[in-house]
Amino acid sequence: YMNVKIDTKEKFTVITPQGQQLTANMTDELKDLLLPFVQKGKTPIVINLREVKELDEAIGRAILIIHQQFYKNNTSFVVCNIQPMVKKLLEEKGLLEFLNYTPTESEAWDIVQMEEIERELLGGE
Repeated sequence: YMNVKIDTKEKFTVITPQGQQLTANMTDELKDLLLPFVQKGKTPIVINLREVKELDEAIGRAILIIHQQFYKNNTSFVVCNIQPMVKKLLEEKGLLEFLNYTPTESEAWDIVQMEEIERELLGGE
């Protein structure tokens, strides 16, 4: 069972997992939580991993798949506050380079806003 804090802002939603571990058996739960945001209204998502000290590779892969779904639908998805052990695993598994991530939540907000402006300039293509 995955405990998350959901903070709905005007332009995006911040989701912060509350546990120190994200395990493989939480993968479906994570998808069920995040994918509806792509369908309904294209809400940009910021995942704040400040609490997470350990992460299974399966969750890392799920985050990447979800990340790709968001961008296919012209919606931002940024991961922030990745803790050292989690960052190490994502790097070792070759996942980190494909994720949009920032050191802090405020930098994640900046990316969401920049990407929104880019989409408007490109006419939503």
